[in-house]
Amino acid sequence: DARLKGTVYRIRGSVPASNYLQLPRTGTQSLGLAGRYLYLLFRPVPRKHFVVHLDVATEENQVVRISFSNLFKEFKATATWLQFPFVCGAAKGSACDRTARRGEKHLAGAAPADARWTCLVLDLHSILSLYLNRRYSHLKSIKLCSNLLVKNLCTSDLVFDPGVTFSEARQTDLARHGVAPMPREMAFPVPKGENWHDLYDYIRFPAEGSKLPYDFIQKSCSDPAAGGQVSEDPVCQLPQPVTLTKAVRDRLSLIHQITSTKAVSMPR
Repeated sequence: DARLKGTVYRIRGSVPASNYLQLPRTGTQSLGLAGRYLYLLFRPVPRKHFVVHLDVATEENQVVRISFSNLFKEFKATATWLQFPFVCGAAKGSACDRTARRGEKHLAGAAPADARWTCLVLDLHSILSLYLNRRYSHLKSIKLCSNLLVKNLCTSDLVFDPGVTFSEARQTDLARHGVAPMPREMAFPVPKGENWHDLYDYIRFPAEGSKLPYDFIQKSCSDPAAGGQVSEDPVCQLPQPVTLTKAVRDRLSLIHQITSTKAVSMPR
């Protein structure tokens, strides 16, 4: 791909179920990727439909399939399958983009002619917790069905921010908050003087801080490229705190008591 200056995989065919790239190749194998966040760099083929299937394992050794597609018209859920409609984003300034900015209703459907490259971040831990009350263990397999262009994918426990450079990350010590710049092999090129969010889409699902399930996957209205108001300070967009167990809370309380400067009368 000349624009991305690297190799991409093109998956195409009239029937998504018959034209796909599956990792690993056989169903008896497992990727065993335990990272909380799945990052997928892809672009829907214009005027086409696509489907992506993720098979994830829970701590109860149950396999749950998470699917998203612009073929789906509504959200569906069973004990072992979650299906999310995907709303494709359009290039900034296009008719579809202006419609989204005005807040007009838009439904899942074939990708627009100017569909953009997208960094999709799926919080697998939150998806299983919110929709099925299950605890995430690891990603077993992924099936990328037509019609898609795919650059790369990975899992991580870190929140990668494409708008943060390595020098900015070092200066602000973002690693301490679980935030990191996008790894080079997962990065989209940004010409000098351009803004990442003006060129590409960044979708995090479920949305950061969300406590209620969403019925579809789409670009948040709070993203910079969608005209929303977002703080430019990456520290203000940190992931939500993890719920601590009672044992951990008790240990932290004990440490706080020991390290407190308050005077304590010691018994004889």
